[in-house]
Amino acid sequence: MISDFKTILFKEDQNIGYITLNRPHKLNAFNQQMLKDLLSIFDYIDNSDSIRAVILSASGKAFCAGADLSAGKDTFNSEFDNSSKYKEDFNRDSGGILALRMYRCLKPILIACNGVSVGVGATLQLAADVRVASSLSKFSFPFTKRGIAPDACSSWFLPRLVGISKSLEWCYSGEMIDVDAALASGLVSYKVEPDDLMSKTEEIAKKMIKESSPVSVALTRQMIWSLSQKDSPEHAHKIDSKVIESRGKSKDAAEGVMSFLEKRDAVFENKVSKDMPDFFPFEKDNFKD
Repeated sequence: MISDFKTILFKEDQNIGYITLNRPHKLNAFNQQMLKDLLSIFDYIDNSDSIRAVILSASGKAFCAGADLSAGKDTFNSEFDNSSKYKEDFNRDSGGILALRMYRCLKPILIACNGVSVGVGATLQLAADVRVASSLSKFSFPFTKRGIAPDACSSWFLPRLVGISKSLEWCYSGEMIDVDAALASGLVSYKVEPDDLMSKTEEIAKKMIKESSPVSVALTRQMIWSLSQKDSPEHAHKIDSKVIESRGKSKDAAEGVMSFLEKRDAVFENKVSKDMPDFFPFEKDNFKD
């Protein structure tokens, strides 16, 4: 059931899905149950046409203090998700499983960061589209200080946000990063006072979805996240062309043009659940350069 979560809260209001990390007594420390709850809710969100954007926040005074260390010295030897769909000769990192699920999400993801974010609490935010941080927020990537290495695909995400040099500086040192440094580097998109955190995040989410086709938003999210990493624009041109051809024939495209000409708000009919083009996801189509 959608309400049977042990580590998160969820609600839907005005086309926005609100996910709240909810282990405040543990500073929302990340564990296997939280992974399962978050994977489940992102599946639900992608399959729900009434939800058009996602806001991920946290209860209590911290966003997420990192991995739950209650297993002591065996914490990082036992935190892997052995039941995942991935089958290799090694176990997949739990944070990375979540980051990849967020990466594949078909709805915009926004973070409303209320406080300290450490380890996976910081790296899980990197797969979101926009990060809004309160003035109380701080961030740390302390993996080398724990004798491990960066998790949650952050070796891919973090340099794309803040650059290689800053990523290495922060990950080597494990230092605590204040919100001003995070804003200046591009780690967060907005800094607000605590009382304004949710209202600012909602404002941005509503701006994203108010006048936009849900299918076009889903395709745009996947195009920009994946195609911007290619070595040349040639591959992007091929995907762009197929997407534009497909969308150009859609009811949404006709509605977008007519609503503009008739000076009225558009009412888009196409649904993410059933109207994505048959060549999506892009990886399954053999677009050879």
